[in-house]
Amino acid sequence: MMSASPHTPTGTAPVRFGVNYTPRQGWFHSWLDLDLDAVGEDLTAVASLGADHIRLFPLWPLLQPNRTLIRPRALDDVRAVVDIAAQLGMDVVVDAIQGHLSSFDFVPSWLATWHRRNMFTDPEVVTATAQLVRALAQRLADAPNLLGLSLGNEVNQFSASNHPDPDGLTVPEAEAWTRTLLDAARDGAPQGMHTVANYDAAWFMDDHAFTPDQSAQLGDATVVHSWIFDGTGQRYGARSHEVAHRTEYYLELARAFSPAPERPLWLQEVGAPRSILEETDVPWFVRSTVENSLQCPELWGITWWCSHDVSRSLADFPPLEHTLGLFDEDGRLKNSGAAFRDAIAAAREQPAPAPRGRAIDLPVGPDPLLLRSAAAPGGSVFEQWMEASRAGERPTLRVVRELADVTAGDTRTGGAAATRVSL
Repeated sequence: MMSASPHTPTGTAPVRFGVNYTPRQGWFHSWLDLDLDAVGEDLTAVASLGADHIRLFPLWPLLQPNRTLIRPRALDDVRAVVDIAAQLGMDVVVDAIQGHLSSFDFVPSWLATWHRRNMFTDPEVVTATAQLVRALAQRLADAPNLLGLSLGNEVNQFSASNHPDPDGLTVPEAEAWTRTLLDAARDGAPQGMHTVANYDAAWFMDDHAFTPDQSAQLGDATVVHSWIFDGTGQRYGARSHEVAHRTEYYLELARAFSPAPERPLWLQEVGAPRSILEETDVPWFVRSTVENSLQCPELWGITWWCSHDVSRSLADFPPLEHTLGLFDEDGRLKNSGAAFRDAIAAAREQPAPAPRGRAIDLPVGPDPLLLRSAAAPGGSVFEQWMEASRAGERPTLRVVRELADVTAGDTRTGGAAATRVSL
């Protein structure tokens, strides 16, 4: 059911369940020639799982093919999909800057090759990007089922030191970029729940300018994307305690950086990668992930990646991308989809989480460029938390702004590089 109000959520409401929408026909290239009947079929299937919202991904080069051209028709297409979701009783969050999806980058030509410039620090680029965010928000502002805008899908990966062509910046510049775009979203849709969706380099890479403090303080909720191919699955094994409790740990890590105890947490991306899991592991993984995530206070929602498998007729995707859907490329419900449907139904009967146990200290140092790799899989803080969790202590985390002796974990992160493995 659509929310009565898409304002900033509170911790008293039931946990929301949604799906990241990947179109069955043509993947995100379908925005080139949008078929609303096909969209309706896809979203009807998503709604049948009991999902109450979707996350939507328009492509940046189609919305803004030139720095000073924002296409009204492209904005109308986004609104049309939002309206279809409304007819099916689902709310929508729209990612504004796409950006990056499933290992592919969608950067407009006015930022590439002969026009190469830094997307985060060039004043003209930042102004133009903010104009797009504002225009998209304005086009959607009166949609009764709009939850809000996210700044984009893991756009921070363009600045990461492991990116093949990074846009370098400082911590203050990363914060300024984020604030500018969030302000633009707020200008366009004052009542929306607007968020920043950084991938896990922000939480685990010591040299990354987008920091946990930014993710936990900017926007209306703290967003995490949790993937077990970040080293967790490789190090500990598919059915390990660490894999089962990965999202619970990540949510508690995010909560530790929050300036306000009641700030909502959103598990905006989590999926069942067959590069780590056998098909027989998937129902267990879905059930464990949902049940354990629900043990985190202030959890606003869980949004599964993703609705449909990428068609195998499309080339050059990492192999696991063809397996992540809750439905296959022909629209048939998969074991993962049935497990997620059942987990949603079971969650309606699950009691509120009990108080958390003792806090594991995470020493990050006093500098704004935080030392955070000890929180990564295999790091000393990660290991301490998992040991306490295995003992039944229901641990949480506490950020300490001092230096201490720690061991760094696996900082391969869950980005595009980590997906490029064979199944």
